[in-house]
Amino acid sequence: MKYVRFANRNNEIGFGFLEGETVKLLDGTFLNPNSQPTGASFSLEEVTLLAPVEPSKVVCVGLNYALHIKEMEHSLPEDPIIFMKPQSSVIGPNDKIIYPKISQRVDYEAELAVVIGKPVRDVNEEEASQAIFGFTCANDVTARDLQKKDGQWTRGKSFDTFCPIGPWIVTDIDPSQLDIQLLLNGEVKQSSNTRNFISSVPKLVSFISQVMTLNPGDVVLTGTPEGVGPMQLGDEVIVRIQSIGELRNTL
Repeated sequence: MKYVRFANRNNEIGFGFLEGETVKLLDGTFLNPNSQPTGASFSLEEVTLLAPVEPSKVVCVGLNYALHIKEMEHSLPEDPIIFMKPQSSVIGPNDKIIYPKISQRVDYEAELAVVIGKPVRDVNEEEASQAIFGFTCANDVTARDLQKKDGQWTRGKSFDTFCPIGPWIVTDIDPSQLDIQLLLNGEVKQSSNTRNFISSVPKLVSFISQVMTLNPGDVVLTGTPEGVGPMQLGDEVIVRIQSIGELRNTL
């Protein structure tokens, strides 16, 4: 299933699921298992797709692909490296990423995003798998110069608009063998597969749950493969993930 959050032509926000090019409206959020179809529907052309969830937090994983660790000249971490992006960084498909005035280098980072479906705290990997609602595309946009200058990651990762996600959430797919690419103005810059994860999705969710409670709608970014690089004003950036789709944004 593909689930969407959208605005209609009256700028009313709704939740639904996709059947082909048609959005079927639900009477509540898709994260509520009791939500039902209303019978109303819209064509994709009639709506504006929004970020599919409004997470209370975005928990990100750094250094989860060996070749990316090598290109960033880091050593293999003993445990997953986690950091956070604020809610204000989240934008949706086709939204604009804003280049901060205080940065001289803004990078793309294609990532598989995990959407949490029910509260999880201190769970094992099997329980973590059961708490996942679905998956979407994400771009962990980074002010690389500020990240390096600060020696930690909060400022460089947290600007408004620095967490595009979407265009929809896909359920019932195996996250362990998905092709992932990033295209900059049509040119492939990153290309890998989630089979190259150092830590699997269940391991990551379990690990994070030992630190903090994950709530329905929260998002976990699973790390980016090798090939990260800078974007310039006017660039179009596309995150493409097998079995999910494409997330497009411009800088």
